[in-house]
Amino acid sequence: MRQIVKRISPILLTALLTCSCVYRIDIQQGNFLEHKEIDQVSVGMTRSQVRYLLGTPMVADSFQSSRWDYVYYLKKGRARHPEQRHFIVFFEGDKVASVERLTEDAKS
Repeated sequence: MRQIVKRISPILLTALLTCSCVYRIDIQQGNFLEHKEIDQVSVGMTRSQVRYLLGTPMVADSFQSSRWDYVYYLKKGRARHPEQRHFIVFFEGDKVASVERLTEDAKS
């Protein structure tokens, strides 16, 4: 019985120590937008110009076609706080009326 415990103990100890060493992948979702691209969006631009510059919006509301939401989420491995960005473009007709930036960067 002692020989079995002596053989299993190092294996069990190694298994317990490596449990916390599990690799966690980065989770990235949404539209990644550079600040220089966002800064180029201005009042008066057309929908096609915005789509060419930023791409297709992540969230397109079928009930409110005057608003495009560009959402980005990044959680790196074991980081507690994800990086989140939300950029909203408001339209009047076919032209940009205003833009809104909501950003919450990672704290760790």
